[in-house]
Amino acid sequence: MPVTLGVIFRKSGNIYYYNPMDIELAVGDKVICHLDNITEIGEVVSPPAEVDATDLSHQASKIIRKATEYDLSVLDLNKSKEAEGFKKFEELARSHKLLMKLVDVHVLFDKSKMIFYFTAERRVDFRDMVKELASYFKIRIELRQIGVRDEAKIVGGLGPCGMDLCCKSFLTDFESISIKMAKDQNLPLNPLKISGICGRLMCCIKYEYDSYKEFVDIAPERGVKVKTKHGTGVVIGLEPLKKSLVVEFENQNRMSMLLSDVEVTGEKVQLEPEARNNPDDLPM
Repeated sequence: MPVTLGVIFRKSGNIYYYNPMDIELAVGDKVICHLDNITEIGEVVSPPAEVDATDLSHQASKIIRKATEYDLSVLDLNKSKEAEGFKKFEELARSHKLLMKLVDVHVLFDKSKMIFYFTAERRVDFRDMVKELASYFKIRIELRQIGVRDEAKIVGGLGPCGMDLCCKSFLTDFESISIKMAKDQNLPLNPLKISGICGRLMCCIKYEYDSYKEFVDIAPERGVKVKTKHGTGVVIGLEPLKKSLVVEFENQNRMSMLLSDVEVTGEKVQLEPEARNNPDDLPM
């Protein structure tokens, strides 16, 4: 079976998989690789492992070499140029009165291009600024406008859970998140509680959504009567991740029961408002 390892080229960038050939590499090593017709330096983030050839969408590219001392010195020079790029960009943005927020600067390892990632509320005419940057750095310049989610991925931070942002730590792609996903999971529809630091709906709303939807599609609605080994009761809540229902019996006792352990009678009753909306019975 072919052997591949994961390599990342930019902080918070996607992971690319390469064939290490006969080069001995470990996590943390710097390597020189081909990436989209350019030569780049990356960092190994996952150890070599055998994979089934059918799991590869295409043949993994080969790693050119493990980074040498000279390669690392080139990387240091590029980083110093990136730091200089921050200062020059902000200076020119002020002089041209352009409302732009610089997020990141990246100089390709082969020095073929210098990329400036920025955010702006509207389209910006930065043609004159590009000419001045190219004249100053003597390198091809690209200004790339990114969205607020991409900004959060690059800058990083802590989410409401207290952990590093998912987009910063492990997510490689942004999936579409809708308010319907939050509603189907009985999450509070308060934007302050379901939005990330980027101001968009939190990516984690997607993680358990399929499990919730699958369960809700087959579970009885609240207010439906069910038969259990403890007697007849009424469904007053759902616990999708446990595949369970919250059932209230005639003596007002409540019990969490697996969906497979109840029999739906088909009869439905009108629930009292407090029973229908009790947050203790409706898992978030």
